[in-house]
Amino acid sequence: MRVPVKYITMSEPITITAAAELIRNGALTPTDLLEQCLARCDRYEDRVRAWVVIDRDGAREQASRLTAELKAGQCRGPLHGIPVGVKDIIDVFDLPTACGSKRWAHSYARRDATCVARLRAAGAVIMGKTVTTAYASFDPPPTRNPWNLERTPGGSSSGSAAAVACGMCLGALATQTGGSITRPASYCGVYSLKPTHGRVSVDGVLPLAPSLDHIGVMANSVRDLALLLQPLARTDTDEVPKPYHYSREIEHPRMYERHKELAALPDFASGRAEPAMARAFERLQKNTAKAGWAWCDLPLPPAFADAPKNQFTLMGVEAAAYHGERMRRFPDDYPPKVRSLIEHGQRTSAPDFANLMSHCASLREEIESAFVDMWKVFATPATPGPAPSAETTGDPAFNAPWSYVGLPTVSLPFAWSADGLPLAVQLVGQRWCEDDLLATAAMLEADVAFERRELPT
Repeated sequence: MRVPVKYITMSEPITITAAAELIRNGALTPTDLLEQCLARCDRYEDRVRAWVVIDRDGAREQASRLTAELKAGQCRGPLHGIPVGVKDIIDVFDLPTACGSKRWAHSYARRDATCVARLRAAGAVIMGKTVTTAYASFDPPPTRNPWNLERTPGGSSSGSAAAVACGMCLGALATQTGGSITRPASYCGVYSLKPTHGRVSVDGVLPLAPSLDHIGVMANSVRDLALLLQPLARTDTDEVPKPYHYSREIEHPRMYERHKELAALPDFASGRAEPAMARAFERLQKNTAKAGWAWCDLPLPPAFADAPKNQFTLMGVEAAAYHGERMRRFPDDYPPKVRSLIEHGQRTSAPDFANLMSHCASLREEIESAFVDMWKVFATPATPGPAPSAETTGDPAFNAPWSYVGLPTVSLPFAWSADGLPLAVQLVGQRWCEDDLLATAAMLEADVAFERRELPT
Protein backbone atom coordinates (compact mmCIF):
# COMPACT_ATOMS: atom_id res chain seq x y z
CA MET A 1 0.00 0.00 0.00
CA ARG A 2 1.32 3.44 -0.94
CA VAL A 3 2.17 5.61 2.06
CA PRO A 4 1.01 9.26 1.67
CA VAL A 5 3.86 11.72 1.51
CA LYS A 6 3.79 14.75 3.76
CA TYR A 7 4.59 17.95 1.89
CA ILE A 8 8.16 19.06 2.49
CA THR A 9 8.30 22.45 4.23
CA MET A 10 10.01 25.50 2.78
CA SER A 11 12.92 24.95 5.19
CA GLU A 12 13.49 21.84 3.06
CA PRO A 13 11.81 22.78 -0.24
CA ILE A 14 10.71 19.97 -2.46
CA THR A 15 12.64 19.91 -5.70
CA ILE A 16 11.75 18.46 -9.06
CA THR A 17 14.56 15.98 -8.53
CA ALA A 18 13.14 14.77 -5.21
CA ALA A 19 9.54 14.72 -6.42
CA ALA A 20 10.49 12.77 -9.54
CA GLU A 21 12.11 10.08 -7.40
CA LEU A 22 9.01 9.85 -5.19
CA ILE A 23 6.77 9.58 -8.24
CA ARG A 24 9.03 6.99 -9.84
CA ASN A 25 9.03 4.72 -6.78
CA GLY A 26 5.28 5.08 -6.24
CA ALA A 27 5.40 7.06 -2.99
CA LEU A 28 3.73 10.08 -4.60
CA THR A 29 1.30 10.50 -7.49
CA PRO A 30 1.01 13.48 -9.83
CA THR A 31 -2.45 14.09 -8.41
CA ASP A 32 -1.16 14.20 -4.83
CA LEU A 33 1.70 16.50 -5.78
CA LEU A 34 -0.58 18.91 -7.61
CA GLU A 35 -2.95 19.11 -4.63
CA GLN A 36 -0.02 19.96 -2.39
CA CYS A 37 0.97 22.77 -4.77
CA LEU A 38 -2.62 24.04 -4.91
CA ALA A 39 -2.67 24.07 -1.11
CA ARG A 40 0.42 26.29 -1.20
CA CYS A 41 -1.43 28.57 -3.62
CA ASP A 42 -4.31 28.80 -1.15
CA ARG A 43 -1.85 29.64 1.61
CA TYR A 44 0.23 32.33 -0.12
CA GLU A 45 -1.46 33.68 -3.23
CA ASP A 46 -3.66 36.31 -1.58
CA ARG A 47 -0.54 38.01 -0.22
CA VAL A 48 2.03 37.30 -2.93
CA ARG A 49 -0.15 37.55 -6.07
CA ALA A 50 2.10 35.44 -8.28
CA TRP A 51 -0.60 34.20 -10.68
CA VAL A 52 -2.74 35.75 -13.38
CA VAL A 53 -4.75 32.53 -13.55
CA ILE A 54 -4.46 29.17 -11.81
CA ASP A 55 -6.09 26.57 -14.06
CA ARG A 56 -7.21 24.25 -11.27
CA ASP A 57 -9.60 22.16 -13.35
CA GLY A 58 -7.22 21.85 -16.27
CA ALA A 59 -4.26 21.00 -14.03
CA ARG A 60 -6.28 18.38 -12.17
CA GLU A 61 -7.30 16.76 -15.44
CA GLN A 62 -3.66 16.67 -16.56
CA ALA A 63 -2.49 15.22 -13.22
CA SER A 64 -5.23 12.57 -13.28
CA ARG A 65 -4.28 11.50 -16.79
CA LEU A 66 -0.58 11.36 -15.91
CA THR A 67 -1.36 9.34 -12.77
CA ALA A 68 -3.29 6.87 -14.90
CA GLU A 69 -0.35 6.60 -17.30
CA LEU A 70 1.93 5.63 -14.43
CA LYS A 71 -0.51 2.95 -13.30
CA ALA A 72 -0.41 1.61 -16.85
CA GLY A 73 3.39 1.46 -16.70
CA GLN A 74 4.02 4.55 -18.80
CA CYS A 75 6.48 7.18 -17.54
CA ARG A 76 7.50 10.15 -19.68
CA GLY A 77 10.64 10.90 -17.69
CA PRO A 78 11.68 13.02 -14.69
CA LEU A 79 9.11 15.76 -15.43
CA HIS A 80 6.20 13.32 -15.37
CA GLY A 81 3.57 14.89 -13.11
CA ILE A 82 5.66 17.93 -12.13
CA PRO A 83 3.58 21.14 -11.68
CA VAL A 84 4.97 24.07 -13.67
CA GLY A 85 3.99 27.74 -14.03
CA VAL A 86 4.19 29.66 -17.30
CA LYS A 87 4.99 33.37 -17.59
CA ASP A 88 2.07 35.28 -19.04
CA ILE A 89 3.73 36.33 -22.28
CA ILE A 90 3.95 32.66 -23.31
CA ASP A 91 0.96 31.06 -25.02
CA VAL A 92 -0.86 28.22 -23.27
CA PHE A 93 -3.74 26.73 -25.22
CA ASP A 94 -7.17 27.94 -24.08
CA LEU A 95 -5.75 30.34 -21.48
CA PRO A 96 -5.42 34.10 -22.01
CA THR A 97 -2.03 35.62 -22.82
CA ALA A 98 -2.50 39.03 -21.22
CA CYS A 99 1.17 40.11 -21.20
CA GLY A 100 0.51 42.37 -18.22
CA SER A 101 -1.89 44.53 -20.25
CA LYS A 102 -5.55 45.43 -19.88
CA ARG A 103 -6.66 45.07 -23.48
CA TRP A 104 -5.18 41.58 -23.94
CA ALA A 105 -6.62 40.23 -20.69
CA HIS A 106 -9.14 38.07 -22.58
CA SER A 107 -6.95 37.18 -25.57
CA TYR A 108 -7.07 33.38 -25.49
CA ALA A 109 -4.28 31.37 -27.10
CA ARG A 110 -5.34 28.86 -29.73
CA ARG A 111 -2.25 26.71 -29.36
CA ASP A 112 0.67 26.14 -27.00
CA ALA A 113 3.96 27.93 -27.47
CA THR A 114 6.65 25.49 -28.55
CA CYS A 115 8.30 25.55 -25.12
CA VAL A 116 4.97 24.74 -23.42
CA ALA A 117 4.23 21.95 -25.88
CA ARG A 118 7.63 20.41 -25.16
CA LEU A 119 7.06 20.51 -21.41
CA ARG A 120 3.65 18.89 -21.84
CA ALA A 121 5.17 16.12 -23.95
CA ALA A 122 7.74 15.56 -21.19
CA GLY A 123 4.91 15.07 -18.66
CA ALA A 124 4.79 18.44 -16.91
CA VAL A 125 1.49 19.64 -15.47
CA ILE A 126 0.81 23.19 -16.69
CA MET A 127 -0.77 24.91 -13.67
CA GLY A 128 -1.49 28.33 -15.15
CA LYS A 129 -0.05 31.72 -16.02
CA THR A 130 2.31 33.64 -13.75
CA VAL A 131 2.40 37.43 -13.52
CA THR A 132 4.63 39.43 -15.84
CA THR A 133 5.30 43.15 -15.77
CA ALA A 134 3.58 45.02 -18.62
CA TYR A 135 4.96 43.63 -21.88
CA ALA A 136 7.90 42.11 -19.97
CA SER A 137 9.42 45.52 -19.32
CA PHE A 138 10.28 47.62 -16.24
CA ASP A 139 7.01 48.79 -14.69
CA PRO A 140 6.37 47.30 -11.21
CA PRO A 141 4.05 44.26 -11.05
CA PRO A 142 1.28 43.47 -8.55
CA THR A 143 3.37 40.53 -7.31
CA ARG A 144 5.17 40.89 -3.97
CA ASN A 145 8.39 39.35 -2.72
CA PRO A 146 7.53 36.32 -0.53
CA TRP A 147 10.35 37.15 1.90
CA ASN A 148 9.14 40.71 2.51
CA LEU A 149 5.89 41.97 1.00
CA GLU A 150 7.24 45.53 0.97
CA ARG A 151 10.04 44.53 -1.42
CA THR A 152 9.96 43.87 -5.14
CA PRO A 153 10.09 40.32 -6.48
CA GLY A 154 12.00 41.74 -9.45
CA GLY A 155 10.82 41.72 -13.02
CA SER A 156 9.71 40.97 -15.49
CA SER A 157 9.32 37.26 -14.59
CA SER A 158 7.95 38.31 -11.22
CA GLY A 159 5.22 35.70 -10.76
CA SER A 160 7.39 32.79 -11.88
CA ALA A 161 10.02 33.55 -9.24
CA ALA A 162 7.51 34.15 -6.45
CA ALA A 163 5.47 31.03 -7.27
CA VAL A 164 8.53 28.77 -7.18
CA ALA A 165 9.76 30.41 -3.96
CA CYS A 166 6.40 29.72 -2.29
CA GLY A 167 6.24 26.11 -3.48
CA MET A 168 3.10 26.86 -5.51
CA CYS A 169 4.81 25.08 -8.39
CA LEU A 170 8.11 23.21 -8.63
CA GLY A 171 9.39 24.98 -11.72
CA ALA A 172 8.45 27.82 -14.03
CA LEU A 173 9.06 29.16 -17.50
CA ALA A 174 10.45 32.70 -17.61
CA THR A 175 11.89 35.10 -20.16
CA GLN A 176 14.76 37.58 -20.20
CA THR A 177 15.61 40.45 -22.50
CA GLY A 178 17.67 42.40 -19.96
CA GLY A 179 17.63 40.80 -16.51
CA SER A 180 14.13 39.38 -16.27
CA ILE A 181 15.06 35.80 -15.31
CA THR A 182 18.15 36.27 -13.16
CA ARG A 183 16.99 39.28 -11.16
CA PRO A 184 13.59 38.01 -9.90
CA ALA A 185 14.99 34.55 -9.20
CA SER A 186 17.75 36.15 -7.15
CA TYR A 187 15.44 38.45 -5.21
CA CYS A 188 13.10 35.55 -4.41
CA GLY A 189 15.82 33.05 -3.47
CA VAL A 190 15.33 30.49 -6.24
CA TYR A 191 17.59 29.12 -8.97
CA SER A 192 17.55 30.26 -12.58
CA LEU A 193 18.96 29.38 -15.98
CA LYS A 194 19.09 31.76 -18.95
CA PRO A 195 20.35 29.58 -21.80
CA THR A 196 22.35 30.78 -24.77
CA HIS A 197 20.30 33.06 -27.00
CA GLY A 198 18.47 30.79 -29.45
CA ARG A 199 18.85 27.58 -27.44
CA VAL A 200 15.09 27.55 -26.68
CA SER A 201 12.50 28.46 -29.31
CA VAL A 202 10.56 31.71 -28.80
CA ASP A 203 7.71 30.53 -31.02
CA GLY A 204 4.43 31.49 -29.32
CA VAL A 205 6.05 34.08 -27.04
CA LEU A 206 5.30 37.82 -27.16
CA PRO A 207 8.45 39.52 -28.45
CA LEU A 208 10.05 42.51 -26.79
CA ALA A 209 13.40 42.55 -28.60
CA PRO A 210 13.99 39.40 -30.70
CA SER A 211 17.77 39.93 -30.82
CA LEU A 212 17.82 39.70 -27.01
CA ASP A 213 14.77 37.63 -26.00
CA HIS A 214 15.62 34.41 -24.14
CA ILE A 215 13.39 31.65 -22.75
CA GLY A 216 14.66 30.19 -19.49
CA VAL A 217 13.59 28.39 -16.33
CA MET A 218 13.41 28.73 -12.56
CA ALA A 219 13.40 25.97 -9.94
CA ASN A 220 14.76 25.02 -6.53
CA SER A 221 18.08 23.41 -7.45
CA VAL A 222 20.65 23.33 -10.24
CA ARG A 223 19.68 19.76 -11.12
CA ASP A 224 16.08 20.90 -11.51
CA LEU A 225 17.22 23.50 -14.03
CA ALA A 226 18.93 20.76 -16.03
CA LEU A 227 15.78 18.63 -16.00
CA LEU A 228 13.68 21.53 -17.27
CA LEU A 229 16.15 22.54 -19.97
CA GLN A 230 16.47 19.05 -21.46
CA PRO A 231 13.12 18.92 -23.30
CA LEU A 232 13.23 22.64 -24.12
CA ALA A 233 16.62 22.64 -25.88
CA ARG A 234 16.14 22.99 -29.61
CA THR A 235 16.75 20.09 -31.95
CA ASP A 236 14.95 21.56 -34.98
CA THR A 237 17.66 23.72 -36.52
CA ASP A 238 21.20 23.28 -37.78
CA GLU A 239 22.08 26.75 -36.46
CA VAL A 240 21.89 25.58 -32.83
CA PRO A 241 24.30 22.85 -31.64
CA LYS A 242 22.61 19.68 -30.43
CA PRO A 243 21.94 19.63 -26.67
CA TYR A 244 23.81 17.45 -24.21
CA HIS A 245 22.17 15.21 -21.64
CA TYR A 246 22.39 17.93 -19.01
CA SER A 247 21.55 15.85 -15.94
CA ARG A 248 24.07 13.21 -16.93
CA GLU A 249 26.74 15.89 -17.21
CA ILE A 250 26.00 16.88 -13.61
CA GLU A 251 25.81 13.33 -12.26
CA HIS A 252 28.96 12.16 -14.07
CA PRO A 253 31.13 15.28 -14.21
CA ARG A 254 34.17 13.51 -15.67
CA MET A 255 36.96 16.08 -15.48
CA TYR A 256 34.92 18.83 -13.84
CA GLU A 257 36.17 18.06 -10.32
CA ARG A 258 39.66 18.96 -11.48
CA HIS A 259 38.44 22.26 -12.86
CA LYS A 260 36.74 24.11 -10.03
CA GLU A 261 37.75 27.40 -11.56
CA LEU A 262 35.92 30.71 -11.51
CA ALA A 263 36.90 34.03 -12.98
CA ALA A 264 35.91 37.17 -11.08
CA LEU A 265 35.44 40.32 -13.13
CA PRO A 266 36.69 43.23 -11.00
CA ASP A 267 35.77 45.78 -13.70
CA PHE A 268 32.23 44.44 -14.11
CA ALA A 269 29.67 47.05 -13.01
CA SER A 270 32.39 48.51 -10.80
CA GLY A 271 31.07 50.29 -7.73
CA ARG A 272 27.44 49.24 -8.25
CA ALA A 273 27.42 46.40 -5.73
CA GLU A 274 25.88 47.45 -2.42
CA PRO A 275 27.94 46.84 0.74
CA ALA A 276 25.88 43.80 1.79
CA MET A 277 26.44 42.12 -1.56
CA ALA A 278 30.10 43.13 -1.81
CA ARG A 279 30.84 41.64 1.63
CA ALA A 280 28.86 38.47 0.93
CA PHE A 281 30.57 37.94 -2.44
CA GLU A 282 33.98 38.40 -0.84
CA ARG A 283 33.09 35.76 1.77
CA LEU A 284 31.94 33.45 -1.03
CA GLN A 285 35.33 33.73 -2.71
CA LYS A 286 37.18 33.02 0.54
CA ASN A 287 34.99 30.09 1.56
CA THR A 288 35.05 28.42 -1.84
CA ALA A 289 38.83 28.85 -2.06
CA LYS A 290 39.05 26.83 1.16
CA ALA A 291 36.87 24.18 -0.52
CA GLY A 292 39.29 23.84 -3.41
CA TRP A 293 38.03 26.42 -5.88
CA ALA A 294 40.56 28.45 -7.86
CA TRP A 295 39.73 32.09 -8.53
CA CYS A 296 41.37 34.50 -10.94
CA ASP A 297 40.66 38.12 -11.86
CA LEU A 298 39.82 38.59 -15.52
CA PRO A 299 39.84 41.99 -17.20
CA LEU A 300 37.00 42.71 -19.59
CA PRO A 301 37.54 44.30 -23.01
CA PRO A 302 37.12 48.11 -23.03
CA ALA A 303 34.08 47.80 -25.32
CA PHE A 304 32.22 46.09 -22.48
CA ALA A 305 31.67 49.49 -20.85
CA ASP A 306 29.15 50.37 -23.57
CA ALA A 307 27.19 47.12 -23.24
CA PRO A 308 24.54 48.31 -20.72
CA LYS A 309 23.48 51.44 -22.64
CA ASN A 310 23.65 49.65 -25.99
CA GLN A 311 21.55 46.79 -24.67
CA PHE A 312 18.90 49.26 -23.52
CA THR A 313 18.90 51.02 -26.90
CA LEU A 314 18.68 47.76 -28.85
CA MET A 315 15.80 46.68 -26.65
CA GLY A 316 14.09 50.03 -27.21
CA VAL A 317 14.45 49.97 -31.00
CA GLU A 318 13.10 46.45 -31.36
CA ALA A 319 10.31 47.12 -28.83
CA ALA A 320 9.33 50.18 -30.87
CA ALA A 321 9.21 48.10 -34.04
CA TYR A 322 6.73 45.71 -32.45
CA HIS A 323 4.76 47.97 -30.10
CA GLY A 324 5.08 51.47 -31.57
CA GLU A 325 1.91 51.52 -33.65
CA ARG A 326 -0.15 49.77 -30.98
CA MET A 327 1.09 52.22 -28.34
CA ARG A 328 -0.01 55.10 -30.61
CA ARG A 329 -3.51 53.60 -30.88
CA PHE A 330 -3.84 52.51 -27.23
CA PRO A 331 -1.60 54.78 -25.15
CA ASP A 332 -3.49 53.92 -21.96
CA ASP A 333 -2.29 50.32 -22.24
CA TYR A 334 1.40 51.27 -21.88
CA PRO A 335 2.56 52.32 -18.38
CA PRO A 336 5.36 54.86 -17.97
CA LYS A 337 8.52 52.76 -18.05
CA VAL A 338 7.71 50.61 -21.06
CA ARG A 339 6.44 53.76 -22.81
CA SER A 340 9.76 55.48 -22.10
CA LEU A 341 11.65 52.47 -23.47
CA ILE A 342 9.66 52.49 -26.71
CA GLU A 343 10.01 56.24 -27.13
CA HIS A 344 13.78 55.91 -26.64
CA GLY A 345 13.84 53.35 -29.44
CA GLN A 346 11.80 55.62 -31.72
CA ARG A 347 14.32 58.43 -31.23
CA THR A 348 17.30 56.25 -32.20
CA SER A 349 18.65 56.99 -35.68
CA ALA A 350 19.43 54.33 -38.26
CA PRO A 351 23.20 55.09 -38.23
CA ASP A 352 23.26 54.82 -34.44
CA PHE A 353 21.43 51.50 -34.60
CA ALA A 354 23.85 50.17 -37.23
CA ASN A 355 26.83 51.15 -35.08
CA LEU A 356 25.20 49.49 -32.07
CA MET A 357 24.73 46.18 -33.93
CA SER A 358 28.36 46.29 -35.08
CA HIS A 359 29.48 46.87 -31.49
CA CYS A 360 27.36 43.95 -30.30
CA ALA A 361 28.84 41.53 -32.84
CA SER A 362 32.44 42.52 -32.11
CA LEU A 363 31.93 42.42 -28.34
CA ARG A 364 30.53 38.90 -28.55
CA GLU A 365 33.73 37.80 -30.28
CA GLU A 366 35.91 39.57 -27.70
CA ILE A 367 34.01 38.04 -24.77
CA GLU A 368 34.30 34.56 -26.25
CA SER A 369 38.08 34.98 -26.48
CA ALA A 370 38.17 36.03 -22.82
CA PHE A 371 37.42 32.48 -21.72
CA VAL A 372 40.84 31.09 -20.87
CA ASP A 373 39.86 27.48 -21.62
CA MET A 374 36.71 25.42 -22.05
CA TRP A 375 36.25 25.03 -18.30
CA LYS A 376 36.36 28.66 -17.31
CA VAL A 377 33.19 30.25 -15.93
CA PHE A 378 32.72 33.89 -14.97
CA ALA A 379 31.24 34.65 -11.53
CA THR A 380 29.61 37.93 -10.51
CA PRO A 381 26.95 39.06 -8.06
CA ALA A 382 23.55 38.36 -9.61
CA THR A 383 22.17 41.73 -8.46
CA PRO A 384 23.62 44.86 -6.84
CA GLY A 385 22.07 43.82 -3.51
CA PRO A 386 18.95 42.40 -1.89
CA ALA A 387 15.50 43.17 -3.27
CA PRO A 388 14.72 46.91 -3.13
CA SER A 389 11.30 48.48 -2.52
CA ALA A 390 8.20 47.46 -4.44
CA GLU A 391 8.17 50.69 -6.49
CA THR A 392 10.87 49.24 -8.76
CA THR A 393 11.82 45.93 -10.33
CA GLY A 394 15.47 46.44 -9.40
CA ASP A 395 18.61 47.32 -11.33
CA PRO A 396 19.40 44.95 -14.26
CA ALA A 397 22.96 46.25 -14.65
CA PHE A 398 24.56 42.95 -13.61
CA ASN A 399 22.39 40.92 -16.02
CA ALA A 400 21.74 43.01 -19.14
CA PRO A 401 25.28 42.69 -20.61
CA TRP A 402 24.94 38.89 -20.73
CA SER A 403 21.61 39.20 -22.52
CA TYR A 404 23.30 41.62 -24.94
CA VAL A 405 26.02 39.12 -25.86
CA GLY A 406 23.70 36.10 -25.56
CA LEU A 407 25.79 33.97 -23.20
CA PRO A 408 24.19 31.42 -20.85
CA THR A 409 23.89 32.23 -17.14
CA VAL A 410 22.90 30.37 -13.99
CA SER A 411 22.02 32.11 -10.74
CA LEU A 412 21.90 30.43 -7.35
CA PRO A 413 21.24 31.77 -3.84
CA PHE A 414 24.28 31.69 -1.57
CA ALA A 415 23.69 33.99 1.43
CA TRP A 416 21.17 36.06 3.40
CA SER A 417 21.24 39.79 4.02
CA ALA A 418 21.02 41.14 7.55
CA ASP A 419 17.32 41.85 7.04
CA GLY A 420 16.52 38.32 5.90
CA LEU A 421 16.55 38.64 2.11
CA PRO A 422 18.32 36.20 -0.22
CA LEU A 423 21.47 37.08 -2.16
CA ALA A 424 22.53 35.23 -5.31
CA VAL A 425 25.64 34.65 -7.39
CA GLN A 426 25.55 34.64 -11.18
CA LEU A 427 27.67 32.26 -13.26
CA VAL A 428 28.30 32.99 -16.95
CA GLY A 429 29.37 30.31 -19.40
CA GLN A 430 30.48 29.99 -22.99
CA ARG A 431 28.01 30.06 -25.85
CA TRP A 432 26.13 26.74 -26.24
CA CYS A 433 27.98 25.28 -23.22
CA GLU A 434 25.07 24.98 -20.79
CA ASP A 435 26.39 21.50 -19.90
CA ASP A 436 29.68 22.86 -18.54
CA LEU A 437 27.90 25.75 -16.85
CA LEU A 438 25.33 23.56 -15.10
CA ALA A 439 27.99 21.09 -13.95
CA THR A 440 30.05 23.91 -12.45
CA ALA A 441 26.95 25.43 -10.85
CA ALA A 442 26.01 22.08 -9.29
CA MET A 443 29.45 21.74 -7.72
CA LEU A 444 29.27 25.29 -6.40
CA GLU A 445 25.76 24.65 -5.03
CA ALA A 446 27.08 21.65 -3.09
CA ASP A 447 30.01 23.58 -1.63
CA VAL A 448 27.98 26.70 -0.78
CA ALA A 449 25.34 24.62 1.09
CA PHE A 450 22.86 27.50 1.08
CA GLU A 451 20.90 27.75 4.33
CA ARG A 452 17.20 27.20 3.67
CA ARG A 453 14.71 29.16 5.74
CA GLU A 454 10.98 29.15 6.35
CA LEU A 455 8.97 31.78 4.53
CA PRO A 456 7.48 34.45 6.82
CA THR A 457 3.96 33.59 7.93
